[in-house]
Order: sequence, then C-alpha cells, then structure tokens
Amino acid sequence: MVNGDGAQQVILVQVNPGEAFTIQREDGQFQCITGPAQVPMMSPNGSVPPIYVPPGYVQQIIEENGVRRVLVLPQAEFHPGGHSPLHHPPPPPPHAHLQAFIPHPHHPIMPPPHLYSGMAGSTGDMNAQYISQYHPAHIYSEQGMQSVEAKAHSAQNSNYYYFFLICDHFSELLLSHLSGYFIKSVLYLFLLLLSFCCSGKELSATIEDLRPATDYHVRVQAMYNCLHGNPSEPVSFTTLSCEPDTPSPPRKASGTKSSLVLQWKAPCDNGSKIQNYILQWDEGKGTGVFEQCYYGPQKQYRVTKLSPATKYSFRLAAKNDMGVSEFSEPVDMMTSCSVPAPPLRPELIQAGVTWLCLQWNRPVGSPKEDDIGYVLEMEEEGSGYGFQPSYDGDEVSCTVRNLHRSTKYKFRVAAYNAEGKSNPSPMSEFTTAPDRPSCPCKPSIKGKPHPTSFRMTWDPPKDNGGSDVTEYVVELSEGLSGSSWEQVYRGSAMECVCDGLKPGWSYQARVYCLSEGGQSPMSETLQVQMPAVPPGPCQQPRVVGKPKAREIQLRWAPPQVDGGSVVCSYSVEVFAPQAEEGKEVYQGPELDCTVCGLLPGRTYGFRLRAANKAGYGPSSERTEVTTGPGAPEACQPPHIVCKSPSCAVVSWEAPPCNGAAVTEYRLEWGAAEGSMQVCYTGSGMSHELKGLLPATNYFCRVQAGNVAGVGPFSDVVLCQTPCSVPAAVSSVHGDGPSPLLYSPSTCLGLRWEAPCDHGAEITSYLIDIGERQPILTGPVTKYIIQNLQPDTSYRIRIQALNSLGAGPFSHTFKLKTKPLPPLPPRLECTAFSHQTLRLKWGEGPAKSTPTDSLQYHLQMEDKNGRFVSLYKGPCHTHKVQRLNESTSYTFRIQAFNEAGEGPFSSVYTFTTPRSPPAPLKAPRVERLDESCEISWEALPPMKGDPVIYCLQCMQGNSEFKQIYKGSATVFQLANLSSSAEYRFRVCAIRQCQDAPEIIGPYSSTITLLPPRIETPASSSSMGPKTAEALRPRRSLTDEQFSFLIIALLAVTSILIAVAIQYFVIE
Repeated sequence: MVNGDGAQQVILVQVNPGEAFTIQREDGQFQCITGPAQVPMMSPNGSVPPIYVPPGYVQQIIEENGVRRVLVLPQAEFHPGGHSPLHHPPPPPPHAHLQAFIPHPHHPIMPPPHLYSGMAGSTGDMNAQYISQYHPAHIYSEQGMQSVEAKAHSAQNSNYYYFFLICDHFSELLLSHLSGYFIKSVLYLFLLLLSFCCSGKELSATIEDLRPATDYHVRVQAMYNCLHGNPSEPVSFTTLSCEPDTPSPPRKASGTKSSLVLQWKAPCDNGSKIQNYILQWDEGKGTGVFEQCYYGPQKQYRVTKLSPATKYSFRLAAKNDMGVSEFSEPVDMMTSCSVPAPPLRPELIQAGVTWLCLQWNRPVGSPKEDDIGYVLEMEEEGSGYGFQPSYDGDEVSCTVRNLHRSTKYKFRVAAYNAEGKSNPSPMSEFTTAPDRPSCPCKPSIKGKPHPTSFRMTWDPPKDNGGSDVTEYVVELSEGLSGSSWEQVYRGSAMECVCDGLKPGWSYQARVYCLSEGGQSPMSETLQVQMPAVPPGPCQQPRVVGKPKAREIQLRWAPPQVDGGSVVCSYSVEVFAPQAEEGKEVYQGPELDCTVCGLLPGRTYGFRLRAANKAGYGPSSERTEVTTGPGAPEACQPPHIVCKSPSCAVVSWEAPPCNGAAVTEYRLEWGAAEGSMQVCYTGSGMSHELKGLLPATNYFCRVQAGNVAGVGPFSDVVLCQTPCSVPAAVSSVHGDGPSPLLYSPSTCLGLRWEAPCDHGAEITSYLIDIGERQPILTGPVTKYIIQNLQPDTSYRIRIQALNSLGAGPFSHTFKLKTKPLPPLPPRLECTAFSHQTLRLKWGEGPAKSTPTDSLQYHLQMEDKNGRFVSLYKGPCHTHKVQRLNESTSYTFRIQAFNEAGEGPFSSVYTFTTPRSPPAPLKAPRVERLDESCEISWEALPPMKGDPVIYCLQCMQGNSEFKQIYKGSATVFQLANLSSSAEYRFRVCAIRQCQDAPEIIGPYSSTITLLPPRIETPASSSSMGPKTAEALRPRRSLTDEQFSFLIIALLAVTSILIAVAIQYFVIE
C-alpha cells in the first residue's frame, strides 16, 4: 500500500504466516523475518518499485480512498476490492527428475552476500520499535550463505506461490530500483521470491531444503567472467508430500480428582491430510516410559480413572498417509486434590493507621501440587455485620486497607481448591495503629504584649489521631522571613511566656504536638509585633540658606535612638517673639521643612521632636532665627457705598507695612468672583465706579504693595446695586389661539419673553393696541386679545411694570386677525341605488383644483353613533359606496379654509332603496305541434322576499304583452299561428311585504320563427346560403359575451404598451 502527499512515501512489506523475508543490514549481517510480520519501508522519491512476476501472473494496482494496493494475481483473475484471497492455479505435473526434492518447510535458504548490499535503510536503520514486533529472526554469516530465498506462501498449505532463479545481472537490475527504499512505515504490499540455488561449472545441481508439496520454478543462466547470458525459460516442478510437522504439546482444558480433559491444535500436514492423532502418557509413574492412551482423529480427549493429586506426563504425534510425525515435548498435568484442612490462625506482620498486613500458613497435609486458594474474612468491632470477605486469592499474605485507626478487627482464613472449601481457621484479633494528631489550633496572644515579652495560648488539636497528646512544642522565629526557628517551650501546658525579646521587633510563633501516633503538622503561624518605645531626642534644627521675610527653611538629622521602631514623623514647633508656648508648624516624615506665615524682621524660636509607633520623644533644644523684611500685609475688606443703581464708591484702609511704606494700591472689580479685573491702580484710598447695572451683584478686592513686593489681596467683598424699573421687552411673537376656545378671526394670541426685572419682581404688563384702550395683564408672558375685527391689522407694543415703576415700551409689532371661517353648505342626494348614494353640496363644479382655498369635510355616522370621516377636499360631490339596501344613513358636512374650520351642518338622513332582482338570461323556447314551451332560470328569495316571474310575448311587429305572471319557471303557449313570428322575454319581480313590487330588468329577447314547409323542388332551387339565412339566429350567452370583452381589453392593452414603448421610451 502506498500513501503520502510529499516526495517521500511509506511502503509496507507484509509477510504472511509461513512466509519469510530476508534483508541485509549495514553491518553486513542478514536478517530473516518470518511471518506473520509487517516491515515498514520508505521511498524517498515517492515512486512505486517495480514488481517482477513469473510467467502466468500479472500485477494489478488498485486505489481505494487514496491508498494504492499492488496485487500479484494469476493472469485469469482480478479482484477490484483487493480483499479477495489469491487463488493459485493447479500445480503443473511433476517432472520425473525432480521427484525427490522435498525440503523441510521451515528452513528458508538465505541470499548471497551481495544481495541488497546497496540498499539504503536496511535493518540497521530500523528503530527498536519496528524490530520488536517481528517474529524471532535468524542471523546468518557470509560464509554460510549458499542461496537466498524471499518466499511468500500462505498459512494453509501455500503450494501455488511463485519463485524463480535469477543471475547476478538480474539481481543488480532489481536492486537498482529498490535501492531508495528503506524501512519506515506501512503502505505498500508486494510478494517477492528470489532463490539462488547454485553456481559453478557443473551441468547439474541438487536443490535442497525445499518445502514439501510446493510448486517451484527454476531457470539457468550462463556466465563467463564478467559476461552474463540471458536466463533460460522457467521449468516448474512440485515437491512431494511428507509426514506432518511436530505438533505442539497438548494443554489442559479442565480436570477433576479422577479425570483430565486435554486439547491440542493441528500441525502443518505437509500436503497430506492428517488422519489420526497419537496421545501417549506415562501413567503417572514418572519413569519416562510412555504408553498410548488415545488414537483417533479428534483434537481433544478425556483421560479417566486417575488418582487425586497426581502428576501425569503427556505427549502428542500426528499421522497422515505419508507417515507419523515426531512426538511433541512432554507436558506435565496434575489432577485435583480433596478439600484442604483448615489453616492456622492468621498472624500480624505489621500494623498501620489504615491497614494491617497479615500472613498465614498452608494447610497441614496439602500436597505442594494442589492449587489452593484462600479467603480472608474480617469483622470490625461494633459494626454488627459479622465476618465479611476481604481477600480471595492464592497468596499466603495480604494487606487489608481502608481500615479505621485505633480500631480492633477480627480475622479468620479458610482454604479452598477445586473440590471445595475448608472450615475457617481460629479467630485472631488485631488493632490498627493510631494516627498522628492534627495540628493545634492557631495560637493567639493572651493579654497585651509587653515591649520585651508576651504570653501566648492555643487550643488542643481537633483530632488527636486516636491517642492522647503528650506534650506541646513552641518555636519562635525572629522577623517575618521564617528562615530560622528556635524552640522556646516544651511541655504539656497549652500556654507559655516568650520573654527576652527586642522592643519593636516582629516575631513569628508556631506550635505542634506529640502523641503516640507521632508528631502533628505545624499550626498556623502567629505574627507578633512587639511594642516600641518613643525615640530619643533629636539634634537642633539648622537653617538652610538665607532667611526670607515670611518663610524659613529648616533641616535636621534623625535621632540616634529610634526606640525599636522606625521614626515615622517629625514635629517642628515655632515660638513667636516673647511667647511662652510654641505652635506646631510641621508634622511629617521628611527631614526638612519650610516654615511659612512668619512676619518680616522678627526673631522666632524653633525646636524639634521625633515620633514612632510608640509616640513622640523629648524635644530638642531651641534654635533662634530672625526673618528679613517683606511685602505689606493684606488690606482689610474695602467699604462700598452705592450712590445710585448705576454708581458706587469704594474705599479702603492702609494695612501694616512690615517695615516698608505702601507705595501703591490695586483695586479689582467684576460681576463674577473668578473674573475680576483691575479697575484702579494708585496711591489713593478710594475710587468711584459708574455705568453699573441695577440689582446686580459685583465683587471687589484691594491689594497693597511696597518696595519689598506686593502683599496679598484682601477678602472679596460682595456688593449689590439697588433695584430699578424693568428693562424693555425684547421680542413679541404671534401665538395662534386655541380654535376650540377662541376664534382666530376675532382674537390675537401674543407671546413674549420676560425682560430683566432689575431686582424687583415684574407685577404686570401693559399692552398698547394703538387707538384702543391699553390692556393691563398680570405677570404672564402670554395673552389673547379678544373682540377684534376680522381680517384687520393692529400695531402692538408691550411695557413691563414692577414695584418701582414702568419700564420702557418694546418695539412696535404689526399683527393681523384672520378672516371668518365659512358656513356649512346644504347637503343633497342627487342619485341613489340600493348600494350607493351620490351626495352634492354647495355651488361649483363637481371637481375642483387643489389650489381652492375653500374645502369641505364630509362625515357619516357609524353603528356606534360616532361620525367618521368620508371625504376631505375641495370637491362638491362624493359617491358613498358599499351600502346596504333599504338602510338609512346619517351625514353632516363642514367647510374650512385658511381662517379655520366652520361649524358642522345639521344632520341629513338618506335611505337606500331595495335592490331589484338580478337580470335573467334569455329564455329557452322549444316548439311543439301547435304550441311552444318557454323555460327560464330560477332565482333564490331575496332576504326573505319571494321572487315571481313575468313573461312577455310579441307577435309580429306588435307590442310586448304579458302572457304569464307567477312563480313557475316553465310556461306553454298554445294556438300558435303557423305564419307568425314570436319574440319572448322574461323578468324577475321581488314581492316586498311592506312595499310595492320591484320589477327587475328584462332578459334579452329570443325569437321563435314560423315553421317552413319545404317541397323537393323548392329545396333544390334554394341555395345553401338561402337555407343558412332562414335558420334562426342565436344570441351570444353571458359567458361568451364576457370572454369577448376580456379579449378586446387584452388586445387594447397590448397595443397601448407597444405605443408607449415605441413613442415614449425610445
């Protein structure tokens, strides 16, 4: 089989049972692989090697699912699936000179040394995983090589496989194609058989070591120095049959105390069917002398009347027509014994926490050859289940697991063999060992730790392992790393005192316990932080750089004694001139600070102290420092006096100058605190501001400066200007009034934005409408002016008022009222039927253009008493369809235009008439002797009203006369004139119960012509056209008429489409 996508492909050489495959390794040794086996090989160039077949055979390449198989088959057979067995042709007749060639079947002849010597990747390249799967191979040296045979024959008498003799030139040609294949994987199957029999100058040869009953092919080749002749034609012969191969020893299938059942497999028959088997035994004497106990064709035999617990030896031979094979190797078998005696009580080897290792002795008097099994039974104390089996086997020791600790168990053992089970042994009691206790609970600190000692306590373990705790051990580690531990306590108490510790240091403590079961695990670690003491005094702080007017920078060193804890903070205190108590100006972990907020030209004292977790230590000695001159102090908040709503005066006082006279003041003013701007700079002490807004908040602040710099700003002062009259209304908009409450023809809706009230809430608005009286409203921004003239323009302005007076008027706005909405027209019904009503209103054309300003809204009352819209538009007519017959309907109409919607009209009621009967088809007329029978179709009753029929007749050119009226659909007219022409028509009449009859339309007319009396002369003188003209004319039926109309419409549509395509689109 060949498979693979790359350049390399993997090949599998499959060796069947009874076959052999020989290869040469890199070390020069030959290895013979006997079947069944699979030898993986690989083709580097991806090509399939050529297969050389003997005469009468062909090779076939079959591909299935991407896998190619190469089969060597007889020339007359081919199996597409590749799964059918190879059927070999019958062997050729044996040659007279080859009758004695019957070699042994299992001794393949090996190739000469040069065969496969050039093959890359021989067995030496094979991995151990491939070589291990082969059957035992034979290694031959170069001196022992006389011939080579790579054979393929089946496991069941493979007599028809091929092989042939080749010369050195042929082998070199074959190896040139196979040199690139080496053993790797499984993909290619082929059969190859090469046999070098002999070489020399003799003209005859004896071929040995052949298989019995096997076909062979032989050919010869001449050779002179380096020249090689062509091989001769192959000659075939078949070896003779012989006695069977030596069978395998028999095996024991079953047995009792007095019998044994033996079975065996058939060996290779070597061409002749096995007829009988010979089974011999030594009768249990052990002398090596065998006697025959069975002779026959069966493959099993029961030997009876044997002694219990006795060893017997057997051997087997096979017999066919050619003779008897050699006997197999003797095999010993033993009969069963009697029920064994009870064993001794079990003994304890070793006890564990959850297991017990037990042993016992073999029952006394039991032979060593007897196969004895043991059942160990166990009972747990207090379980109540009794003895339960815990082991069943042939060993004399057992480890019972999954037991409970410190628990007593009872054991007993019983022996059994094929004959039965013995009584149990005496009972033994054993106890499992206790387990080590669990770890004690996490220790805790008892009381408050001292700087150099602490007391710790703990609880006993939750599980003591089945035995009492004898003592506890406490270990202590300095620091949090836990790298080294020191034992500080050992005893039975559950608390201890750890002393001699360092203040402020961290320690870890743990505890474990001891018992009979062993040492427990360590408990959880307890971390203890020893209390620290305050640090020692610091050195005096020193000044860094030149002192400034308002700040001094100080620096210091850490204290020499930290008190067992890291210094976490420093505190600096400042003492003002002539002050007894200091003020803390800095607290933090840094080693320097800047003290701000000092006054220029003054002497201050400073002292320092350090702190850790335990608190502050003593203060250092005081350091005296003098500050330099600075800028003025901040001014006091300025004073503001409002003269009017738009004018204010700001004044301020001089601040402390800090040793230098004030030379300049800066005043900042603004409507927002964050956006104030400088409005005055100078040496004055006041400033007047004008152009302010009434009722507005203003912010201001003042700043002083001297030669040393500019001082800080004063506090911000808020000032609010007095209130004033409102501002003018900025914009006025027309707001249409609600059509449900006000008419837009006599009202005007106004809407404006409220102006600034300037600090006083707006109380009302004054609306000026020209010559009319002004209107005073409340504090609203909407108002509707009523009682105006329709379609009239008005000039309007608005003025806001508050408690301080009236503000200015707004700009003049021009607004106009709308005209009056139209009145509803009169509604009339101009046409009606049983399903439709055509309504008309107003004066004008039925259809109007969309630009008409006057439009109408028609509504009809539904079943629920609500009016629903039917039509809305400029037209003056509307057709109401899909109505019911004899039903009253209520309508109303409304007119509307740009001025708005007018009122609805009064309600109009119109009633649909009853529907007439449907038109009938033309009646059918059938002439009788002197009469005729007229029939027509029947109509069903109409909503409970019966339907009758009226038949009219017209004779000649007279008028139609009624000849029948009734409910029947057939009428006979007698006493017809033979020379007159009759015409008939029929209609349906609806008989209403509370109304006159309703006559439906008449049907189409049918004509009854007078009969013709034709003589032979007259008939011959009349032409076919005259006779055709005298035939009564038949009118079209309704179906024919409908079909004709549909055909005409279809033709017309096609013509219109063609015209549009031709004239418009193109």
